Amino acid sequence: MSSIQVNLETIAALIRDAEAKAGRKEGSVTLLAVSKFHPRESVLDAIAAGQMSFGENRVQEAFEKFSGMTALHPHVALHIIGTLQRNKAAKAVSVASCIESIDRLEILSELEKQCAKINKLMKIFFEYHTGEATKSGFKTYDELCKAVQFCADGNAPHLVPSGFMTMAPFTDDEKKVRASFIMLRETAQKLRAQFPSLPLSELSMGMSGDYRIAIEEGSTQVRIGTAIFGARA
Repeated sequence: MSSIQVNLETIAALIRDAEAKAGRKEGSVTLLAVSKFHPRESVLDAIAAGQMSFGENRVQEAFEKFSGMTALHPHVALHIIGTLQRNKAAKAVSVASCIESIDRLEILSELEKQCAKINKLMKIFFEYHTGEATKSGFKTYDELCKAVQFCADGNAPHLVPSGFMTMAPFTDDEKKVRASFIMLRETAQKLRAQFPSLPLSELSMGMSGDYRIAIEEGSTQVRIGTAIFGARA
């Protein structure tokens, strides 16, 4: 049994425990294995252990690592979780099944354009800035609302607005971390009510250090890397 398989089993058990303690239904939280800076071989080890969803920050690295992956493993899903540059949109569309880092209106138009070229449906999450000033994401509710409205108006038929993503501040202050997750959850609730025609059901929040708090506050997906793959290469 590989160390990656052992780590995945350990994390799965911890997530199930956190769900139970939060009064959540078992299986309501999925794991996104963040494989950035780790080789393709590590991804293949994780797939062999049953992990199918992966997150990458850098499009070029993701492209090199995941090109041809779905031909070998059709159920593997790649999520881009880092800021996406317009000139990398085509490459991202070619390998990813979800872009979690929608942080400005213009990237929606570019993604729609690239998805239309190959007739591909792409899940998207709107990234909302709830923590540190250095983090990306829509900075105001109005900006975020305009982006959701853009999709609701039918301007991006190849994009599937599936939910929201945030990064909590890097701090040991649990109150600040929890406030970040509460802010995303409550924002999502408002936008779901405002745009009932869109799915918007997912909340991608929580990483290795704060996933338990995120699960308590309604996360449906946690993003964990080092605890699975070890220290970054």
